Amino acid sequence: MTVVEKVAYLRGLAEGLNLNSEKSETKMFSAIMDVLEELAEGQDDLAESLDLVSAQLDEVDEDLGQVEELIYGACECECEDDECDCGCGDHHHDAEPAPRAAENDSKDEDDTEYYEVECPACHEVICVDEGILEEGSVECPNCGEKLEFEIEFED
Repeated sequence: MTVVEKVAYLRGLAEGLNLNSEKSETKMFSAIMDVLEELAEGQDDLAESLDLVSAQLDEVDEDLGQVEELIYGACECECEDDECDCGCGDHHHDAEPAPRAAENDSKDEDDTEYYEVECPACHEVICVDEGILEEGSVECPNCGEKLEFEIEFED
């Protein structure tokens, strides 16, 4: 039985008592029933809105999964994306965070070398290139924390 149905049941019980509608107590019970009905209807509306938002969020999550797959590519191992523990190193998996300012051996098409840096505030791992490291600092795109670098490059 929903809250709205329970309040309707209580109203029926109150009406079944055949109370004198001119008495103060009866007026108070009627006002309480009116408030209960409004609260129950409001709660019912909120539950419907929450269901709608939840369904929309599920759709956005599915769309984001498709976008991530397009950007990062699918895992080359045969494990499930959300439960990968194979150590394949794909960055769309929940892997161990990279050590701070650790060098990553991978290079992209234009041979720019990237480094993985973990933000000390939010623990988000971001990729930076040598140009950013030479500048000495960058703002974390996740939390806005200023990350500073003191790196010495060997010639």
